[in-house]
Amino acid sequence: MTSLFEINAGFLPLLDSALLVVAEARGFAAEEGLKLNLVKQSSWANIRDRLAVGHFDVAHMLAPMPIASSLGLNPLNVPTIAPMALGLGGNSVTVSPALWDLLVAAGAPSDLSARAVGAALKQVVAARAGGEKLRFGVVHPHSGHNYELRYWLAASGIHPDRDIEIVIVPPPLLPDALARGAIDGFCVGAPWNSVAVARGVGRIATVKAAIWRSSPEKVLGLTSEWARREPEALAALIRAVYRASIWCGDRQNLDEVAQILAAPDYLDQPADILMHGLSGQLMLARGEMAGVDDFFIPHARAATFPWQSHALWFYSQMVRWGQLGHTAENARIAAECYRPDLYRAALSPLGVPVPAANAKVEGALGESTPVGVTKGMLSLGPDGFFDGQVFDPDDLDRYIIAQKL
Repeated sequence: MTSLFEINAGFLPLLDSALLVVAEARGFAAEEGLKLNLVKQSSWANIRDRLAVGHFDVAHMLAPMPIASSLGLNPLNVPTIAPMALGLGGNSVTVSPALWDLLVAAGAPSDLSARAVGAALKQVVAARAGGEKLRFGVVHPHSGHNYELRYWLAASGIHPDRDIEIVIVPPPLLPDALARGAIDGFCVGAPWNSVAVARGVGRIATVKAAIWRSSPEKVLGLTSEWARREPEALAALIRAVYRASIWCGDRQNLDEVAQILAAPDYLDQPADILMHGLSGQLMLARGEMAGVDDFFIPHARAATFPWQSHALWFYSQMVRWGQLGHTAENARIAAECYRPDLYRAALSPLGVPVPAANAKVEGALGESTPVGVTKGMLSLGPDGFFDGQVFDPDDLDRYIIAQKL
């Protein structure tokens, strides 16, 4: 191919950047007529701002970030869309060894149970009432990490704004912050939990898949203006990334995925550390392993489909935690940030199965379940929340009222 359309893409060194990295490294982008220029960043604020001012055409982006940008919650607000997700799962809650000792004394098990570890944390927090609060790090105010940590805490009887402190720290800095005692725990995507464990400064207490199975994490983010200006390039990029998701989802390729991501230009971490997240064989602490089959899902369960119900759940959490008020117009803007129409149109030439619906009830599937698709077969779930709740996007008002603390 003699002429490639160049796309500048920002990303953070995280496991779920794999789909963009592999799309370039394995040639899927070139086969679609694209040259992906991947630019590594150190913080989500950089991603947000550099996309807004046009330094990046697209970005590996926190799933709630396009919604926040479109609803005016950022310093530089531009209408931003997510025509594709970049996988499901991938996060963990890691605590310092000192906090883990307290949790064990309060009855925390070592099986990653969100309910049981949350109950133990409630006891520890109650015992410190009136004293210094525990401090947890998350990567951005508008992140799945912030919302799932808050959801877990609140459902465990801990108010995330009154009972503890939550601070913002870029992902690669979280293990250092934990090591220096600046925080007592954090919620972040792989590999930074595994990095903390390997350094002996952290212990994985629970995982995203235990809080909300099959839950969304990162998306392909871009401005609405770029999507209007370059529709053919966007469609080609969606196809390239989708093909990368299939390749990353094949367990026979995991070793090669780890080797690719380990390079200094990408994650710059040892391949064996990256394999923990890719394989779901997590090292909870030094010498202590646990298997989580659906820890990170790059392709199965329609992992790259931009469900508008995911967008509305993130919106519900923005309202819940006081980041904006709930109105019908705000909810409409949030839902329309996610663009399943662009996803379906781009993948139509591939003839692959794509969900027929734009939204679904979240948390309702106790087992893998076939769903309606444009062609072929596709199964979703299981996808339950740890506290047994479900989110029906058609009953958004009731959900928001019910979640008030």
